[in-house]
Amino acid sequence: MNGSLHSSPNVVDIKLKRGSSGLGFNIVGGVDQQYVMNDNGIYVSKIKEDGAAALDGRLQEGDKILAINGVQLEDLMHRATVDLFRTAGEDVELRVLKKLPNDVNGPTGSQPESKSSVSTLEILVALAGVAAFGAFIYMRLHRKHF
Repeated sequence: MNGSLHSSPNVVDIKLKRGSSGLGFNIVGGVDQQYVMNDNGIYVSKIKEDGAAALDGRLQEGDKILAINGVQLEDLMHRATVDLFRTAGEDVELRVLKKLPNDVNGPTGSQPESKSSVSTLEILVALAGVAAFGAFIYMRLHRKHF
């Protein structure tokens, strides 16, 4: 393991015992499925209720998993990481970079903000159309015949 990573106060080792439903969390990321821009890391996307991770309480959505049982996850494909998790055994040790409360990276903050399907320009165009139609009707109804 990289000693400098271990010395960081945001890096923790978490030991989990695999339960009947696995380790109890989902992951995203990898070289082929980059979740955070310019980062090939593996992130926790969901903690499953009553799973091993939820019962332990230390792993959180948005945490970056650096290693599984001493195997670094740097530059791995998503499928290879999933396979590592599946073959990791009953007792699994994770090295995790904890997501900071104000950190906008990771699954809970890395996705683009959802935008309304209707833009401001579309609203203005629609309003102009309604106004033009209203003016047309008004002129037609109030046209004086000579």
